[in-house]
Amino acid sequence: MASTDLTATVGKYLDRHMLLPLLDFLGSKKIFPDSELDAARLQVLEKTNMVDFAMEIYTKLNQGEVPAEMRAKRDEVMTALTALQLEVGPLYQIVSDGPLVANLRAERCFTPAFLLEQHSVTAEHVAALGKYAKFTYDCGNYGAAASMLSCFRLLTSSADEAFSAQWGKLACDILNGAWDAALEELGALKEAIEARSGSTPAARRSVVSDLLLSEKYLNAIQTTCPPLFVAPPPPPSPPSPCRHAVKELVRVIGMERPTYSDPVTSFLDDLYGSANFESAQERLAACAATLDSDFFLCNAEGDFVKYARLHLFEGYCRIHERIDLGSLAQKLGTRRPRSAHTSSRMERIAAEKWIVKMVSDAQLNAKIDSKSSHVILGAQPPDVYQQVIERTKGLSFRSYVLAQNLQQREQQAARAAKVELQEAAAAAAQ
Repeated sequence: MASTDLTATVGKYLDRHMLLPLLDFLGSKKIFPDSELDAARLQVLEKTNMVDFAMEIYTKLNQGEVPAEMRAKRDEVMTALTALQLEVGPLYQIVSDGPLVANLRAERCFTPAFLLEQHSVTAEHVAALGKYAKFTYDCGNYGAAASMLSCFRLLTSSADEAFSAQWGKLACDILNGAWDAALEELGALKEAIEARSGSTPAARRSVVSDLLLSEKYLNAIQTTCPPLFVAPPPPPSPPSPCRHAVKELVRVIGMERPTYSDPVTSFLDDLYGSANFESAQERLAACAATLDSDFFLCNAEGDFVKYARLHLFEGYCRIHERIDLGSLAQKLGTRRPRSAHTSSRMERIAAEKWIVKMVSDAQLNAKIDSKSSHVILGAQPPDVYQQVIERTKGLSFRSYVLAQNLQQREQQAARAAKVELQEAAAAAAQ
């Protein structure tokens, strides 16, 4: 396996259906031979109901007739699919009609009571719909499964089954490439998780970053799936409200370093954790290769490298007062070897232009001395946004403690007043 490919590391934590797009992506990158990828696809498909696809892959891989057991499994799947459709009964015709479902939902009539009265739909039909949706998903028909799961979630009386259907709907949206719907579903799922645990959802900076970095989710990820931290967002362009999220991510990476690391996490640790700029610069090429071969992050490679260089520049400048232009360009990997047709003056001008842009993007208090070819750094003003974050970090907890103290004082005052009334009543009775 290629050293930059992390599919095997992440894949063991994924649903089998989620592995198929990853294998297709590896095929487009030509990282592995087609025969190896087809063998992996066939292994993935063995425990699904996507029998036609499995037969197609088997024929391509073995250049022969498919075995009798595969044909027998196909017959079993078709028989089971027909039987489940009959079990759903009249509800199948309703959920198969998208406009009808939309009208019923708009009129607030898509309820078990209305469907029972008007269409003779029973609780058994609803339960069968959930099984049929799951079976349809296993067959690879993700669009139909998503539609049925949405309906099932509205009709079932079981909170646990509705919660499970939310997970299934999210998986269907991801496999369909419906990213906006998947992100919306992820937000709804996060709120459902917090509602089930009895807590109030906090204000979100970003649904995905909250799921990764919130303490309750962080513990679950660290325990069950540490490789999720291989997919951090690209370093934000400064100034950015996501800076504190990057700091939290680096803290988590440091905690997970003994058990897991890769070029991206090592780069972030070098840059933000140990401020080892030379090591971080050396890792950039490996980071680019890792991101390019990653199904989830291949489109972020350009942004990651761009902002990584910007943060390298910013970090290096913040700990120096005066920096040589040539030395800075060389450390950041932007200085090309001088050819016979390239003068030192042209090289210096190019470096100056690049560094001027970096100073502007990083919003540093700096100027370039062209005569001495140095960057001169002035005092950096404090990051107001970061100060606000640090000072308000414990605000909710302090507010909670204050409210509890006030409540205790009110209770104590009420008890004291009650005692006084009892004593006054006793004295009057005497």
